[in-house]
Amino acid sequence: MSDSPRVLFYGSPDFAVPTLQALIDSPYRPVAVVTQPDARAGRGRSLRPPPVKELATAYGIPALQPERLRDRAAIARIASLRPTLQIVAAYGQIIPLEILDLPAQGTLNVHASLLPRWRGASPISAAILHGDDETGVTIMLVDETEDTGDILRQRATSIDPAEHAGQLSDRLARMGADLLMETIPDWLADKTDPKPQDPSLATRARRVRKQQGLIDWTASADEIARHVRAYTPWPAAATSLGNTTVRITQASSVRQDVQREPGEVVDAVETINVATGDGVLAIERLQRAGKRELSAEEFVRGARDLVGQRFGQSSG
Repeated sequence: MSDSPRVLFYGSPDFAVPTLQALIDSPYRPVAVVTQPDARAGRGRSLRPPPVKELATAYGIPALQPERLRDRAAIARIASLRPTLQIVAAYGQIIPLEILDLPAQGTLNVHASLLPRWRGASPISAAILHGDDETGVTIMLVDETEDTGDILRQRATSIDPAEHAGQLSDRLARMGADLLMETIPDWLADKTDPKPQDPSLATRARRVRKQQGLIDWTASADEIARHVRAYTPWPAAATSLGNTTVRITQASSVRQDVQREPGEVVDAVETINVATGDGVLAIERLQRAGKRELSAEEFVRGARDLVGQRFGQSSG
């Protein structure tokens, strides 16, 4: 295989940025990137480019942003770039067979799990939510179906019990970029041994939707603590307090048996301790809608008669 492939990179969010940067700094600088269209965000709902587009633009690399990768015009435009190797990291669309067939040196994907566990769009949140002790990154070949291709290389890492999804994503993004850079030379030199996945071990991590952040206080304290970590920073672990929406950004489980209604504040000093379906959740940091994030102590100082109030139950 050629030592100087024409690389086309597919990626969109922050997770993909370290991989793109590593490619730019290597002999495998992409001829172009394919990324999602600009999207409206923030209070002003202004159009914002994906992080991958921002990085590519800073280096003068063209960015393609097709609404649908399956459109004939998109396929023709990508074919005109004559890629010989494609790299994917959290792009956000299924890549059709016509595009996968273009590069002679194939299409490699950086995936944030130890496949076949947690195939799909949200492997990092899924690993935390289900209490996995470890996760990792996989460099795999891309085929027609989602995350089912042969594995080229994997690297595992422990999940810190206090680590939230955003922090773990940052770590895995850097790990994935490093592992890809180790893998590409061997792949191009035919020195890898692709291994098929065992479908009997596969689990699926479906795309996270905003409404999934809502806290169910009848769940156990352990489950809610994982929920907070899995959905921080997005879509955020949300609940109501009176008529206000509150995001809980840091919390831990306390093995304490209390005879209170789920969601009821048991006590509030250094932490805000809340009864759940099983055990107590100690809230350490939280944020009212439209306000800055506070420690539990700061929040308590600005709240009246917090003990006895119930999270998850609107007043009026």
